[in-house]
Amino acid sequence: MRISLVLLILSLIIGCGKNPAKEFTRVEITPVYTDSLSIRAIAPMDENRVWFAANSGRVGLIDGTTPKLGTIKYEDSLLHFRAIATIKDAVFVLSVANPAVLYKIDFDGNEATHMEEVYVEEGQRVFYDAMDFWNDKDGIAMGDPTEDCLSVILTNDGGNTWKKIPCDKLPKVEEGEAAFAASNSNLALYQDHVWMVSGGKKARVFHSPDKGKTWEVYATPIIQGKVMTGIYSVDFYNESLGVIFGGNWDDKDFNEGNKAITKNGGKTWKLLSNGKGPGYRSSVRFVPGSEGKSIVAVGSPGISYSYDQGDTWTELSSEGFYAVEFVNDSVAFASGANKISKLLFK
Repeated sequence: MRISLVLLILSLIIGCGKNPAKEFTRVEITPVYTDSLSIRAIAPMDENRVWFAANSGRVGLIDGTTPKLGTIKYEDSLLHFRAIATIKDAVFVLSVANPAVLYKIDFDGNEATHMEEVYVEEGQRVFYDAMDFWNDKDGIAMGDPTEDCLSVILTNDGGNTWKKIPCDKLPKVEEGEAAFAASNSNLALYQDHVWMVSGGKKARVFHSPDKGKTWEVYATPIIQGKVMTGIYSVDFYNESLGVIFGGNWDDKDFNEGNKAITKNGGKTWKLLSNGKGPGYRSSVRFVPGSEGKSIVAVGSPGISYSYDQGDTWTELSSEGFYAVEFVNDSVAFASGANKISKLLFK
């Protein structure tokens, strides 16, 4: 009897120590900004404020429902932005195509105070896809190959200066292998690690454990071989657990070979719910605080959710978005064609 009582108490203590993630059954979608723009890059500050970068040179901060907007021209051209990142006192936006121009916008917590070009790259094949920072000093941006490797630029002084990694320091790409500027989520950071993903001829994961000093590349089972097939988005919950999502943009309902998981830091990948669940999605995120169990993926076909690490999926909405970024365990912002919305998962 005494042994049974002790075991019961121990089981209660262990059970109380767990904090199981909430299981979502629906999502409330509240528009916070609409305009005739393609918005593929967002960076939330908190539950009420989100930065965005879009085409037609448009960059802005949505504060509640109040837009604080700017339009950026390089010489006489309106730039198209699909990459954004923030640090404590600045936001960075990076344009696609030629020329690639990276701007640092100083921010005092309420208003933008200064803007300057901190990196410019010209070339017929220049096309940058995504950007992020490990901390307030060290950042990275990646893009399509201009030679025989992915384009990777780094900063270690808070974004004031950027340098491109030479191709002899990076894994080689296959002809026709590139990346997709679909949601500013071609790369994922955790501690000193970075993972970058590709598509087209090959669908692979490029990994550095030391902020871009050394690199390895890993094969994946994601659909590949055509121009619009491959990995569109990556996220890591910790240094071991990661998820990739994509598919075939030309056949968005096709749900084979479009989602996979790793539990060893990207070295090997296993397909998730192959032939079941959502097809093409352009942005995937682990739900914060879910112990890596809950995943949300968005794309133009809608919002998909898994409570069991991708084994089964629920379609929470058919409203389409390009990108999603969480603020906490139940609030996110999502952007798409002509809009930014706040998502409340319940």
